[in-house]
Amino acid sequence: MKRIIGIFCGSALMLACQNNSEIKVNTSTNNAPLTLDSIQAKHLLSLPLHCIEVEYPNKLGQVLGSDSDLKGPRSLHPIFYGCFDWHSSVHGYWSIVHILKKFPDLDRSKEIRRQLNRNITAENVATELAFFHDKNNKNFERTYGWAWILQLQKELVTWNDADAKRWSTSLEPLVKHVVHAYQEYLPKLVYPIRTGYHDNSAFGLSLALDYAKGTGNVAFEKSLMTNALRLYDHDRNCNISFEPSGSDFLSPCLEEAFCMSLVMQQDEYHKWLKNFLPDLFSTEFNLEPGIVKDRKDGHLVHLDGLNFSRAACLNGIAKALPELNYLHKLANKHLNYSLPNITAKDDYMGSHWLGTFALYALSKN
Repeated sequence: MKRIIGIFCGSALMLACQNNSEIKVNTSTNNAPLTLDSIQAKHLLSLPLHCIEVEYPNKLGQVLGSDSDLKGPRSLHPIFYGCFDWHSSVHGYWSIVHILKKFPDLDRSKEIRRQLNRNITAENVATELAFFHDKNNKNFERTYGWAWILQLQKELVTWNDADAKRWSTSLEPLVKHVVHAYQEYLPKLVYPIRTGYHDNSAFGLSLALDYAKGTGNVAFEKSLMTNALRLYDHDRNCNISFEPSGSDFLSPCLEEAFCMSLVMQQDEYHKWLKNFLPDLFSTEFNLEPGIVKDRKDGHLVHLDGLNFSRAACLNGIAKALPELNYLHKLANKHLNYSLPNITAKDDYMGSHWLGTFALYALSKN
């Protein structure tokens, strides 16, 4: 299958380059999780760097209370106005910070830091926070965008870096608001949201739990775990054969299974997972990657994100239960299918966010 060489051309991702015009995906049977090297990191970094200050096209997702609310993205969101929508901008910043933290000696690191210093200021955060306080937008980005701002803050707080400390201090008022909003919302959520889209409850809970554990917020962690158990503990026999829907970018069954791996002790989780997804305990278990037939269609291209979602979850589940080590191979299959699709020449509908999902999946290896 012919593909533009794009950004992935490295042995660590088991991709071989041929004639500078084609990527051949290695079908190795190795169960070892794939890793990220500095060459691929540079390519992944170029995607959010390109879009975090690209204001249009933009999907605001706001509720208007009057004519006075009609403002441009940058006026409403002076930090997170790029990358098509607010949540993609937030996780674009997460991608940048994650890569800078992992590869501090990248060529453009000084330039990137200047860019982040220019954008992540206390004044800009106050404007971002004011939007959330507007009575018409109290549910804005619940819970997908909420979870990503927490992930960004966790990445900053756990980085021993002077710039990161300043950025995290600036962001803290918005983060505190999101934590409070999460704690208010979850007890009122009688039923979990099980879609393959942004509002999937399990995905948001997983990212929020990662933040709570990583930053030592014990009270928030307890609230998240209590509600996750309440929502999912009695679930049985998730029908993964119904996945995916036509434009899913999250796997409802696997996201829930991964979330519960973060909540339960190993023995308890083993029992729960056998009831919830018994097929995972067969070494013959298989899922075919989602197929994208039009990469310019902003919804159809979601299926590449689904492949990254599956990979992250499968690797996370295998980490929680080492007896399921063979799931790493299936995760690699999904990564190898969609990684070559992320190219510098990809349509903006995919390039503004898919790099983050690839990076997140690789970070869970």
